[in-house]
Amino acid sequence: MDKAEITALFEKYIKKLRITPTWDIRLEFVEDPAWRKTGDFKIDCDDRKAILLINVSNPNNVNLEEVIVHELMHIKMYPLDQVTESLIINCFEEGSSASNFAYRQFFTALEQTVEELAKCFLLEFGDDRELSYGRCSKKGRSFNELYDGLNGIE
Repeated sequence: MDKAEITALFEKYIKKLRITPTWDIRLEFVEDPAWRKTGDFKIDCDDRKAILLINVSNPNNVNLEEVIVHELMHIKMYPLDQVTESLIINCFEEGSSASNFAYRQFFTALEQTVEELAKCFLLEFGDDRELSYGRCSKKGRSFNELYDGLNGIE
């Protein structure tokens, strides 16, 4: 997918998701082969500005439309993200096991929710509705491998 196609998808989804005019947002392409992510955001929430970064050098994800929608869903979820993070900071001592546990649980739930919303949105509006399975195929372990050693628990 070339930069013009990626830009067109970006423009399509910032409108469909009603991100603009509430947010000022722009798209930037990362061409650094060392950058390991496929997509990311830089956010200034006080000014409601954001930059969507898309890896065009070595994207880990085959479906860049899915990446764009996923990252834009993070913008939609950002207020809830900030409230939850503030609660964790104010309720747990920084660096404690309780704080670390709460952060892990929160960020796992956030990523799962954002991804599920992105999948639903792509199913309804996507040009490329084929989901990417890159994280499963590269270094992921099988379901059974994840639960080795737990078989004896009753």
